Amino acid sequence: MKRLCVYCGSNSGGQPDYAIAARQLAHAMISKNYGLVYGGASVGIMGEIADTFLEEGGEVIGIIPKGLFVKEVAHTGLTELREVNSMHERKSLMAELSDGFIALPGGFGTIEEFLEIITWSQLGMHQKPCGLLNVCHYYDKIIEFLNHAVSEHFIKKIHRSMVLIEECPDALLEKFETYKAPEVAKWIDQKSI
Repeated sequence: MKRLCVYCGSNSGGQPDYAIAARQLAHAMISKNYGLVYGGASVGIMGEIADTFLEEGGEVIGIIPKGLFVKEVAHTGLTELREVNSMHERKSLMAELSDGFIALPGGFGTIEEFLEIITWSQLGMHQKPCGLLNVCHYYDKIIEFLNHAVSEHFIKKIHRSMVLIEECPDALLEKFETYKAPEVAKWIDQKSI
């Protein structure tokens, strides 16, 4: 793995532990010589992880749509900042440049981006690891929902297993290094149709 994409909030959230976790993840990634691909902002959790990478001399590629350039306060000190025309272009380029995907705490955008990339994995569009860094149990309700979707036969267990979950950055990166995408010939259960 060369670079990991980290989805995270442009706000700091309600607990200092979120920013601490962003810095811890940055240190863990840098120790493995991974670069960072992220949304390009200088504020919130996004700013925390980018600034930590830059302080340690790590590679940081930010990707930001034109309409959000001012709203999200684009980070001007990155290794590279790419401005794109739309959110769709942003997500596509992030996927292209990254060898794995991690969601730190964040809002609608973070959750949407993570769910889209895991869906792409389910559909066989990539075989890269996807993980939730469950800081302070932030993602417990989403994990509960995913398990509920399995029990209701909307998600297969094998596809649910593609969502790697840890509370510690080092443990999550360990799972990334040994991840092997499941091989499923078809993703629709014919018995349930």
